[in-house]
Amino acid sequence: MSALDNLTNEIKEAMKAKNALALEALRAIKSAVLLQKSEAGAADGMTDDQEIKLLQKLVKQRRDSAAIFRKQNRADLAEPEEAQAEIIARFLPEQLSEQEVGKVIESIITQLGASSIKDMGKVMGMASNQLAGKADGKTISTIVKQKLSS
Repeated sequence: MSALDNLTNEIKEAMKAKNALALEALRAIKSAVLLQKSEAGAADGMTDDQEIKLLQKLVKQRRDSAAIFRKQNRADLAEPEEAQAEIIARFLPEQLSEQEVGKVIESIITQLGASSIKDMGKVMGMASNQLAGKADGKTISTIVKQKLSS
């Protein structure tokens, strides 16, 4: 079952509730999905991995925009971006906590026999595959650096 199966129903509910913020976020998802499907060489449907990557990209864009707005003391612009990020994140699988990500990374380091920061590429590759959709790349990278540096 796809993460986006009930997207149309969510859009209808947001329209009925006159929730403009949710409607904007949901329409952004639908637009991104339609763009992805219409690209040259695209397959008929999207895999779950492609959907997760697309949703993560949308969430990251909004969080990055919100961070920029916060730095510029524009809370009026940052808050809607953060709210949209939360709405889009509802379609993603449950995110792991930093402790859970740390445990997975520790097992990968042990499995690969990684001992220094030079092994970061190997660890990141395997961690990114195992944690796809369950943790963002920045969190994974930070934890891998911590574990390999100590």
